[in-house]
Amino acid sequence: MLTVDDVLEQVGEFGWFQKQTFLILCLLSAAFAPIYVGIVFLAFTPDHRCRSPGVAELSRRCGWSLAEELNYTVPGPGPEGQCLRYEVDWNQSALSCLDPLAGLAANGSALPLGPCVQGWVYDTPGSSIVTEFNLVCDDSWKVDLFQSCVNLGFFLGSLGVGYIADRFGRKVCLLATTITCAVSGVLMAVAPDYTSLLLFRLVQGLVSKGSWTAGYTLITEFVGLGYRRTVAILYQMAFTIGLVLLSGLAYILPHWRWLQLAVSLPIFLLLFCYWFVPESPRWLLSQKRNTEAIKIMDHIAQKNGKLPPADLKMLSVEEDVTEKLSPSFTDLFRTPILRKYTFILMYLWFTSSVVYQGLIMHVGATGGNLYLDFLYSALVEFPAAFIILVTIDRFGRRYPLATFNLVTGLACFLMIFIPHDLPWLNITIACVGRMGITIGFQMVCLVNAELFPTFIRNLGMMVCSSLCDVGGILTPFLVFRLMEVWQGSPLILFAALGLVAGGMTLLLPETKGVTLPETIEDAENLQRKAKPKERKIYLQVQTSELNTQVPERDASQGNAQQE
Repeated sequence: MLTVDDVLEQVGEFGWFQKQTFLILCLLSAAFAPIYVGIVFLAFTPDHRCRSPGVAELSRRCGWSLAEELNYTVPGPGPEGQCLRYEVDWNQSALSCLDPLAGLAANGSALPLGPCVQGWVYDTPGSSIVTEFNLVCDDSWKVDLFQSCVNLGFFLGSLGVGYIADRFGRKVCLLATTITCAVSGVLMAVAPDYTSLLLFRLVQGLVSKGSWTAGYTLITEFVGLGYRRTVAILYQMAFTIGLVLLSGLAYILPHWRWLQLAVSLPIFLLLFCYWFVPESPRWLLSQKRNTEAIKIMDHIAQKNGKLPPADLKMLSVEEDVTEKLSPSFTDLFRTPILRKYTFILMYLWFTSSVVYQGLIMHVGATGGNLYLDFLYSALVEFPAAFIILVTIDRFGRRYPLATFNLVTGLACFLMIFIPHDLPWLNITIACVGRMGITIGFQMVCLVNAELFPTFIRNLGMMVCSSLCDVGGILTPFLVFRLMEVWQGSPLILFAALGLVAGGMTLLLPETKGVTLPETIEDAENLQRKAKPKERKIYLQVQTSELNTQVPERDASQGNAQQE
């Protein structure tokens, strides 16, 4: 029977229609970047000190510089100077300008210190949720909660949004999640208090990752088999473009409410996707809506300037013999080898999320120039995508994945010893680590799909990648609370996670040129160079092609055995 891939081979696997659709959907990927890591600018914490009534007037009367004012009126640098104040009436006329605190302490004892009951003064020309809601000192953990909420939304929403996409279609899912994401983003910008801000942030997390995933699924289902991997990597590169644009917007709009509006309002324009992007013909076929699928394939042929095949009306969903097997969560742990795959992949997903988000947060909190440091570290993701495209076919998956995890761990370890007076060296090494974890993040997705048998492949991807969201929930608390102990503490954690991930990757089998497993037995045989069976599905060759093109099948089998 004629399948979608058969038709795409004739009407164009990546023609004008696919290119247009790809560019439109890439806007979704770019719009996801401010949601994922926008905390760097929305919740930056500037230098601050307790607000003490009378200090500003005394400073003006005495003609103090800012340094002199801090020296005379603030208890000291660090947390003590940021969260405590001298319990002194600064409006006293007896205070001198040379040493205002002299003689106030009896018998040379220290002056009493108290909490910042009058609020704080922030040394920044802009604003953030930290400066507006005073999320410092005893309330600094609320910044962590702000970022954890969006990751909690990712975790909770992944199941619900995935069900909507499979039950009602990719297009309906895309429309619903895009509207909700845009509305919740605007509501965040006008939130009157921290509680409502947190609620809207959670809602945005519930749908934003689903919107990104719906776009990812659509574009990979529209292109031919030979372009899916490249398109998937380039779609993720659009996320990097969003990071670059975010740094520029944040520099132009230093006030968090305006920045939040600037990244949320354009999402409404993505609603036009509903009229320009059709439903996935593969999904329509799976729902027995063949007439609609045929119309869409005919539309694709016209857009690409090609004639549809004469037997287009014979289009049908490709039969999958594995559908008779019912997937179960326990199947992921049924045998020792599958248990090993599952636990290692869960750890790799967790590590990728913690180190990726953690490096962004750490550089944002410790860097010299917030905007430039963020921009530099975002730019290294472009060569990361190119490296992936070049290495996975030449060197396989296992060794590049292990190497770049080790590079990330080593970079984080070296950052611990870089002195503060060499910020250029610190950001350079941080960029190396960022590039390494970016490559690891994207490659683990590919490896995850190639290790599990067909009937539990989606389940395995969902379960293992859920550790990515769990890592995102924990990362803000790990980074910011460890930095209170010592600034380099998070780097020790990142280094350990990366180095262990590199070692654990070597325990996985190589999947380059190997047939995708259909059964649990096939998955267990990946570590042994077993002779491929005839009814296996090749990564780059379609099953239907195997049945009609015997020479190509034999050549593919020969290549798989050689590798």
